[in-house]
Amino acid sequence: MIESQFMEKYQVIARKFRPQTFAEVCGQEAIVKTLKNAISMQRTAHAYLFCGPHGTGKTSLARILAKALNCQEPQDNEPCNSCTSCREITSGSSLDVIEIDGASNRGIDDIRSLNETVSYATTSNYKLYIIDEVHMLTKEAFNALLKTLEEPPKNVKFFFATTEPHKVPATISSRCQRFDLHRIPLAQITAKLAQIAQSLEAKIEKESLELIGEKAEGSMRTAESILDQILCSNTGAIELDHVTQALGLLPQKILDALDEAYVCRDIATAFTLAETIFTSGIDHTHFIETLATHYRNHLKVHLGILSSKTPPPLTKDHCLEVLEYLTDLLAQKVPYTRLHIEMVLLHIIQSSQRVPIDTLIDQLKGMREMPKPPVEPITVEKKVELPPASEPKKVEPAPPPEPPKAQVKPPEPEPEKVEVVEAKKEESPGVNPAIRRENLLRFAQVELGGSLD
Repeated sequence: MIESQFMEKYQVIARKFRPQTFAEVCGQEAIVKTLKNAISMQRTAHAYLFCGPHGTGKTSLARILAKALNCQEPQDNEPCNSCTSCREITSGSSLDVIEIDGASNRGIDDIRSLNETVSYATTSNYKLYIIDEVHMLTKEAFNALLKTLEEPPKNVKFFFATTEPHKVPATISSRCQRFDLHRIPLAQITAKLAQIAQSLEAKIEKESLELIGEKAEGSMRTAESILDQILCSNTGAIELDHVTQALGLLPQKILDALDEAYVCRDIATAFTLAETIFTSGIDHTHFIETLATHYRNHLKVHLGILSSKTPPPLTKDHCLEVLEYLTDLLAQKVPYTRLHIEMVLLHIIQSSQRVPIDTLIDQLKGMREMPKPPVEPITVEKKVELPPASEPKKVEPAPPPEPPKAQVKPPEPEPEKVEVVEAKKEESPGVNPAIRRENLLRFAQVELGGSLD
């Protein structure tokens, strides 16, 4: 009995602090302004299509619009939330506002039942149908809804909500006024969480609220669910470490140690951090995502988008290089082992020694554009023309001396017999006796070896 009473009293934050007026809707100012103007000008359409990510306020806007149209005492085109109609719609007991879950009531029979109730009388201004996740209806169900949507009774309006508008047939969406809700900015999520914490008298740091908002990724309902979980994890003041531990996130001290190792180029730290991450049971994909967010914040500091007390250890170019590397890892979607974690950390630490390509290109351009040193003029002396030198005569080398021949004593010639002819007494006339004598001497010198013997 006590447990049942406790369960009846407790209400989750997402339902307890759900927007009840247009002014309480976060991050959709343009859509809120359009809807309020349509109410004041009495130009509301017969069908609306609210599109956008989950937790951005699609169904909440549909309910607030339904309350504003049927409110008995509207105030500045806002529902009063005090009249019978507003209270019935808030509690979900109104007979004039019918909410249908398109995921569980998606068949043609469900839509035929809806068409049968369209002509029923109402106790309020309008009969309103809210179909959540309308894209889940079957093709036959859409066809059955088409005729009623095209020519509904004057007091019937349809509000459709979907996270996948591309799955809604064009025949349906073309008959609706479409509003695209965007993700709620982090600043507005943080401010709304701070209001909720104050209403609950919970003490929580601003950094913790910002971390919750970052994890919500633009969804207010997700942020409120996380806050509900965090408030149950600690009864006292909630600090950043409590949020990190409760959500199983990577501790900030590991990121700080990694930055210090990057500055010191201490690659041994990579193995120590990998051991801590692996043994702590942190999801490896979440580990890569956290690293990407960490270096993304460093890059935002460099660009002046985010303020920081201490300058980032990585340069802007290194932040871009590391982010590109981590993004490629996330796209692979493979399970990470301890070795993978070590390689990721080693790559980040070693990136401090790399020179970015853009820097190298700039340096090369600077060298090309560097002014050249002035060249001193060279004085050329007048050359004196000299007559061409005569070619040196080729001197043939003297032949090597022949080896001395052995002197062989020639044999002595045998004396020749000379017949001495007695001269005739009568000599021919005209021969000079001196000449004759000289001839004899030459004969003796040549033929007889210079001897008359």
